This record gives sequence, structure tokens and C-alpha cells, in this order.
Amino acid sequence: FFFAIFRRFVVNMSKKVAAKGVDLKSLPKAEFLDARNAKFEALWQKQQEEYTAKAQNIKITMPDKTVREAQSWVTTPFDIALSISKSLAEKVIVAKVDEDLWDLGRPLEKDCSLELLDFEEPEAKKVFWHSSSHVLGYAMERYLNCKLSIGPPLEGGGFFYEADTDGRAVAEDDYSSLEAACKELTGQKAPFQRLVVAKDDAVEMFSYNPYKATILKDKVPEGGFCTVYKCGDLIDPCRGPHIFNTNRVKALAVTKNSAAYFQGKAENASLQRVYGIAFPNNDLMKQWKQFMEQAAQNDHRNVGKQQSLWMFHEFAPGCSFFYPHGARIYNTLISFIKTQYRKRGFDEVMTPNVYHHKLWEQSGHWQHYSENMFKIEIEKEIHSLKPMNCPGHMLMFASKNHSYRDLPMRFADFGVLHRNELSGSLQGLTRVRRFQQDDAHIFMRTDQIESEVESALEFVQYVYDIFGFQFYLNLSTRNPEKYLGDLSVWDDAESRLRKAMCKFCNIPLDFVDFEDKTVPYDGSPGCIKTFKKLVELGKYEKPLQYWVLNPHDAAFYGPKIDIQVEDCMKRKHQCATIQLDFILPERFKLSYIMSPQEREAREAAGQGGGVDGVAANTRPVVVHRAILGSVERSLAVLTEHWAGKWPFWISPRQVIVVPVAHEHDEYANSVRQKFHDAGFYTDADLGDNSLPKKVRNAQLAQYNFILVTGSAERENGTVAIRTRDGGQHGEKKVEEVLSWLEELRSTHSKEH
Repeated sequence: FFFAIFRRFVVNMSKKVAAKGVDLKSLPKAEFLDARNAKFEALWQKQQEEYTAKAQNIKITMPDKTVREAQSWVTTPFDIALSISKSLAEKVIVAKVDEDLWDLGRPLEKDCSLELLDFEEPEAKKVFWHSSSHVLGYAMERYLNCKLSIGPPLEGGGFFYEADTDGRAVAEDDYSSLEAACKELTGQKAPFQRLVVAKDDAVEMFSYNPYKATILKDKVPEGGFCTVYKCGDLIDPCRGPHIFNTNRVKALAVTKNSAAYFQGKAENASLQRVYGIAFPNNDLMKQWKQFMEQAAQNDHRNVGKQQSLWMFHEFAPGCSFFYPHGARIYNTLISFIKTQYRKRGFDEVMTPNVYHHKLWEQSGHWQHYSENMFKIEIEKEIHSLKPMNCPGHMLMFASKNHSYRDLPMRFADFGVLHRNELSGSLQGLTRVRRFQQDDAHIFMRTDQIESEVESALEFVQYVYDIFGFQFYLNLSTRNPEKYLGDLSVWDDAESRLRKAMCKFCNIPLDFVDFEDKTVPYDGSPGCIKTFKKLVELGKYEKPLQYWVLNPHDAAFYGPKIDIQVEDCMKRKHQCATIQLDFILPERFKLSYIMSPQEREAREAAGQGGGVDGVAANTRPVVVHRAILGSVERSLAVLTEHWAGKWPFWISPRQVIVVPVAHEHDEYANSVRQKFHDAGFYTDADLGDNSLPKKVRNAQLAQYNFILVTGSAERENGTVAIRTRDGGQHGEKKVEEVLSWLEELRSTHSKEH
């Protein structure tokens, strides 16, 4: 998604789009600046006096266990970095204090551990881009005289800021002026000043801005406090943390603009959103631009157009049209998964596309997801197109009686789904309104959870190895403000997922740290860092990977394992998911007859009595599982991962037969027919071009194999084999080539 956002930026760079910037000195000052600055300065001075009065001697423990003396409420992480070396102070982006991210300019408050992070650290990158968004916010206020809304960093890198520009549409001609205003602020070396303020003071400070005031009123509890940051003339309510000063942003570019609704709701005001990218040095910006040029060339929308795979049309926003060659890829991908289903004990089912709204009320989706559903009135009753398959599968399971012997039961469904995504969020195949998923739901007993999750993870590994993806596991846990069910059930579910992930990754559930304490592996940054050091010292075996905790990001009905894939350009994408669900079985009153042993164990644990008035029954557990996720999104990722050079097994243009001259056309056609009959996508070029021109055209069209036929090949029943990379593989019998290609296809080989 991030790279699609910046596609226009790369196009502009290639066209050398340039616009003369405005004279910033000629711009009038925004009316709200003086009052906002005065309010901040008064509160800032009061805070500084309070900090000075609380100063005490404290000890700071560094990662190498050395201890440094400091003063609470006075000494900052930047001061510590500067005392070590000037180069370190210039390089560091953000601090970590007792494992919490901390502003470089924020005073330390007590004895603590301190770690200094540079731009190489993912957490530091996110902080840097967040701080850069404040620089962009300054520029937007300075140049557009606007009212700012939000300005977050983006997951894939970069940032944006939204603002009410009083009806003025931002255009590409504004980019140079915005960049000039950003440069004005970075040249000031303005520090990021962190101020803790009461809610009432914050609301008063931003009373001129309805967007900031609304956010403060909604997010900050009554009588509570929040933080406000100042850099230059920009003052913004923000959690932080931030870089030391604006001069750390050495290179910044405005990359795109669009319209967006405040808080993403169509009924709210329409705002202007401006995107940017920034780096702590110019070399990184140059590398990024080169990277983006390559990414634009491989963009799935470009490849789709060049290879006649898919298209989009304004009459069907968010929906893709697949040409015959695109449909070949789509169907091959689905067939690949279906073949694995048969081997792995999944049964494919088919379910309706339209359901009465009462189904979604029972599942809980109506309360939490209805705004994303396409609703239809049928005979004065509200129905909707299904945005997911799970409630339908619950109805199917509930329609029959089940015994413990029937479980696990694995339903798979490629049904068409529809989600009412906002028009501004639609992006090629990566964000659509109509799509299919390799969706599956596994109904199981509690004692089968870990083995089924491990099996699902192995399935993920098998598929992604064939694709050539590296993948990363994240455990998403309960959001305290948005979940259904009992806390104890959630805790049990999260514990079981943790056990399955540790086993799959070859990580011990508990390990002994450097202080001889036994600690659980929980995927938190500090835990991972400690365990990595122990592995480096040979204390523990190197795991398959270090799974990561993603706190508070679970769906409302259960914790999940999110799986990010990394493509050949080191970009990360969210595709697969494995979600544990104790809630839907309860809502749909699903049950199965327990084994005598399970019933006895539940009674011994005080959990007897059964369910729904039947003592012998209990609830199954459900795992929601997808590996491709959206097939459309996976195709976009694979297109760019392979740069449109499809591996033979999934290629829509596998073989082309090229006769040397027209006198060999009949033999070429007979060869084409043999490969076609064997199930390969095969064409023959019987045109008037020269042989070198035909071969070159075939290579550009990404045919995997080019079979040349002349007089010798006709007499010998052979073909001369060439590949799209220019390789020549000699002359072989047609039957021999057929066997070779069948092996490449059946093994999903990465060759050719």
C-alpha cells in the first residue's frame, strides 16, 4: 500500500515536475498562532519550574550494565548521549527508558535503564517519520493557513497530515512551497518540547480548531491530562515521542495529496491529505527514490496493463476485471490451495452471498462492522452482501449434531465477499470492495488447539516457501476497549496461541535471562532482545524466527496470529491470519458431545454441567484461517514480488512455439497442440517477423519457454529450447520436454 501511495511521486520525478515556490516571507501569519503560542509558553514555564524543584540524583543503567549519574527532571537522554560522544548524540533518534519509548529531550524521572536507538531500528524509524509529519504540519499551517487534523506515520514508511484548507484543493504545484516551508523549520533547529497539560487547558489551546478539539474531547477523559508538543510555531496535541530537534530531518519530500474524510467517516468534513517521506540524510533519500522507481516499474497495475491481466473501471469502483490471462493466474492460485486442502483434510463448502441482518446481529458483526457492509432491502427487510464467511459456516455446523469423534472439522470456502471500503482507500488489487479469500474455519476440541494452529503455521510455511516469501509472525492480543466475552477465556486463548507459536518457532516457553531469572517468552521488544543475545552466546538454539507481540490489535471476538510476508524488495505485506475464536461458538450455540474423559475432566475442574441444558455437550473452539487472505491482494503482492516474471507453474503464458519459416508452421502447430493437450498454456507465433524478432517478442511477453522449430526439429520430432532470460537449453524430444515441464509444474518449481 505504501508503495502504491508514492507511485505518483515517482512519475513526477521521471517527468521532472517542478514548480516555483512561494516567497514564505510574504505569507500572512495565521490568526490563531499568537494566542496558541502564548498559552503554551505560560504552561511551559510553569512546568519547567516544577521540574527544577523536583530534581534529585538518580542512576541510569546502560545496555552494557554501566551506570551513569544524572539528575531527575533535568537530565535528558540526549544529555547522556552527548556525554558519551558527539557522534552518538547526532545519530540517535529516540530513547528507550525501562523499555518505553522516550523523547530525547524529555527529562528522566527516576532510576532507570536507558537505551539509545538510531534510524536502523524499526521503532526509531516510526518515531522519525512521526516527527517529520509535525514538520509537514508546520508547513501546511505556514503555507495553507489551514486547520490541522491528524498526522500519523505510515506502517510502510513515510507519513501524512490532514487539514481543513477552507475549500482550497492542494495540487502538485504546491509541493515545492510546502517543501520550502518544511526546510524553513528544519533550518531553525527547533526543539521538540513536550508539555503535559490538563484536558481543559488543551481544549482551550485548540479551541480555534474543531478537529483537534473534537479529538481531545473524545480521547482525553474528564479531569485527565494529555501531552502537547511544540516545534517552531507548530503546537500539536500528540502522545509522542519525538526526535531531539527539527534539524534531524535532513531530507524531506512531499509525495502525494488526496482528499479524506475527518476520522474516515463520510458524514464528516472533507479534508486535504498531504503525504511525505523524510530521512536523516540525503543518501537515504536518493536510495529511496531509486527504490521507488523500481517499485513503480513493477507496480501490479502497470504489469496488469502491459500483460493484459486485469483492468478497473469507474462504473465498478473497487472491483477488478480479469482478462483471460489474468483469470488463468487467479484460477491456478486457487487450484494450488485447493490441492493442498485435499491433502490436509479440508472440505470445501459453498454458502450464500446475501443474508438477513439478523444473522449479523447474532454474530456481533452488525454492532461492530455494519458500516462496512453493503445493505439491501428485500421485501422491506434489511439484508446485506456477506463481508466474511464465518457466520455462514457457524450455521452449517449448528445444523447437525456432532460428537467429539467428528472433530476437527475443517470448512473451506472461496465464496465472493463484498466490503464497503471508502472510495479514498481503494488501491488497485490491494484494497477492493469485491474479492475472494482462501477462507477456512476449523471446529475443534480444546485439546486440539495447539496441534491445529501448528498445522496451520506449517501450511503457511509451505505456501510461502513456494512463493519465495520470508514471513513474520505477530501475536495480536485483546483490545481492552473493544472485545466480547470473558477475560479468562481470552487469557486462555492467548496462552494457547503463544504455546503453538513458540513450538513452531522452536522457542522455549520460558528461558533463563542474564540475571538467572526464569521469564516467559512473550514477544515484547525487550524479551526478544534479551533472548537474541542469549542465542548469540550459544545459550539457546537459534529459532526459526522470533515472533512478535502486537498488543491490543485483536478482532473483537478473539486473539489472532497475523502473518506479514516480505517480498524480494524487502517490503512487508499483511496477507495470512490465524484467529482463535471462543465467542462465535457461544453466540451460535454450537456444541458437540464430549468424550467420557473430557466430561470427567471438566467436572473435576468444576466446569461440568454441559451447555444449553445438555450435560454431555460442550462448545467447540473455532480457528479462522487464511493463507493468501484476499486472492486479489495476494496477486498484487506476487506480481510485484516476481516483477511480472511469473514462475512456470502459475504463468499465464507458459510456452510459445516459434517456427523458423512458414514451411515449418504445420509442425509448429502440431507441437503447440501437444503441449496444449497436456494442459500447458501454449501459443504459436506464425507471423511474418524474423526469428530473432519473434524470440524477442516472446521474451518481452514473459513466455517461460520458447520452442523453436525448423527442418531438423521437424525431422527429429524435437524442439530447440530457449527461455525468457536468454538461456538456450539445446534440442530435445517433444516427449522429453513435456515430462520436464510437467515436473516443473507439479513441484511448483522456482526455476523458469
